[in-house]
Amino acid sequence: MDRLSLIDYVIFVIYFFLVAGYGYWIYRRKKKATTDTKDFFLAEGSLTWWAIGASLIASNISAEQFIGMSGNGFTVGVAVAAYEWVAAVALIIVAVWFIPVYLKNKIFTMPQFLKERYNETVALIMAVFWLFLYIFVNLTSILYLGAAAISTLVGPNGNFHWIMIGLAVFALIITLGV
Repeated sequence: MDRLSLIDYVIFVIYFFLVAGYGYWIYRRKKKATTDTKDFFLAEGSLTWWAIGASLIASNISAEQFIGMSGNGFTVGVAVAAYEWVAAVALIIVAVWFIPVYLKNKIFTMPQFLKERYNETVALIMAVFWLFLYIFVNLTSILYLGAAAISTLVGPNGNFHWIMIGLAVFALIITLGV
């Protein structure tokens, strides 16, 4: 079966409202607005370990993993999983040895690190480079792959381009908090 059934939609909606509800509950608990990078990127230190871990995983997973890694695993084999295992080890190393140094020095973003280490020009160049790379390479492939997956699931009822636009609008709503 390659189409979504009613239970699939129900599970998706329940999961969406659970995650959104938890985020909104944390937001409402805060007394002051988020005004600096430490508050924004570290959620003022108010999240539990499992919420932080789930956030790391969720922000790392997209259509690339669902479609690209699955297809690569099908053609190449289970060796593709080594990529993810090494990434988990790298995250642990960064969390144990690097993050405490950055936090001690009050560095919360990569441009901030480059500004402190080199100068503001280097930080700006890196920020602009990654912004363009993300928009024109990463985001376009994610929207394309996501639309391909959804249009396959919904069948002939789904228009590929409208699904892609819908995913982009949904991402904007989530990102801007509209």
